Amino acid sequence: IFALIVFACLVGEGYTNLPSSSQLFCIFNHNEDVCRYGIGIGILAFLACIFFFMVDIYFPQISNTTDRKYLVLADLGFSGLWTFLWFVGFCFLTNQWTWTRAEDVHVGADSARAAITFSFFSIFSW
Repeated sequence: IFALIVFACLVGEGYTNLPSSSQLFCIFNHNEDVCRYGIGIGILAFLACIFFFMVDIYFPQISNTTDRKYLVLADLGFSGLWTFLWFVGFCFLTNQWTWTRAEDVHVGADSARAAITFSFFSIFSW
């Protein structure tokens, strides 16, 4: 759910424009990479959660212990990797938010703070 919130905040109000221009830019210090990174890990984390949820549903029906071992190790490895990626995302979002000028943020400051907050919570949930 945290990944979905981060993704939704960045897609919904992560891009904005100045009143005098129609050109969209990322609310995080005009750095497009920050928004792309947050959206990317949010989508991939959500899809991975769905995949591992399906694996958990069918896990009792898998009789081969070797397959079970590999699935558990894949889940553990992916969770460790994604914990690290959420930490990097939190640091990246926070760093760019501190460098964002207040006059560039007309709408979306709450969504930006929510994306930062839920990326921090995602570190512990993974």
